[in-house]
Amino acid sequence: MIAGEMLPIREVCRVTGVNPVTLRAWERRYGLITPHRTEKGHRLYTEANIRQIQEILLWLSRGVTVSQVKPLLDTPIAMQNDLSSPWGALRQTFLEAVITFDVALLNQQIDRAFRLYNTAELCINLLEPVLLQLQQRWQGQFGSQLEEVFCNSWLRTKLAATLERANATAKSGPVVLASLSDEHCEMGLWLLALMVSADGYRVDMLEWDLPASELSLFSDQRRPIALVLFSSQALPAVQLRRQLPRLGLNLPGMLMMAGPAATIHAEELNRLDIHVLPERATLAYAVLAEHLGASS
Repeated sequence: MIAGEMLPIREVCRVTGVNPVTLRAWERRYGLITPHRTEKGHRLYTEANIRQIQEILLWLSRGVTVSQVKPLLDTPIAMQNDLSSPWGALRQTFLEAVITFDVALLNQQIDRAFRLYNTAELCINLLEPVLLQLQQRWQGQFGSQLEEVFCNSWLRTKLAATLERANATAKSGPVVLASLSDEHCEMGLWLLALMVSADGYRVDMLEWDLPASELSLFSDQRRPIALVLFSSQALPAVQLRRQLPRLGLNLPGMLMMAGPAATIHAEELNRLDIHVLPERATLAYAVLAEHLGASS
């Protein structure tokens, strides 16, 4: 799509995979999109409208109903690239390398970035923005599943090796990061782990979907200073109403929730005295680091 160009509804449907009836319902019934209108009343959609449609699809893929989406759209999903800046150019290089499945270029760029920048800078300015933009791209995009599998497989391998090296010299912890999602790879969880481990904490990763009720068994053995739950999806009712309330009763350290699920279920989690971290991993890290520092 050319910058400044506006597309008719048929082209928007082709680009996003959303049919015209659904787009009109999102506009009229839920107030989610506001396209421009021609003098004859035909809808025209801007690049910003397309991004918003992709954000809506992303929230729907996380298990949120369409009637609950509007307030969540206030949470920014992606950052735009300024190609004239070093970070913007690097983000664009990463995006193109993922889209073309260029492992050699990805390895070269991330190894260089690790040498030049500290971990928090790398996550804030490169990895998280790129991943958020890719998540938007993967909503209704042909070939998106292949791109997602390729990107997550490559990045998980790199981050797991980095985390293992950091754990070998860690002096504090452990901090346990556990996924409550059935997603194959929660990249936000890995970014959070990477930043926490860079502060000298040992990080124990439990990245496969497991019942929250069983986490107490792990906690009894490991005695973590903090247990951070993560999910990019809405949580099942059984977790919210039965498993999480029981989990919080016997933990020795802090119990927190991060990821989109923290935003979706903020009210319920607050009632359970589970500390709600910001949705984005870099923002969650800032809050978690403050709590860890205060408890040490």
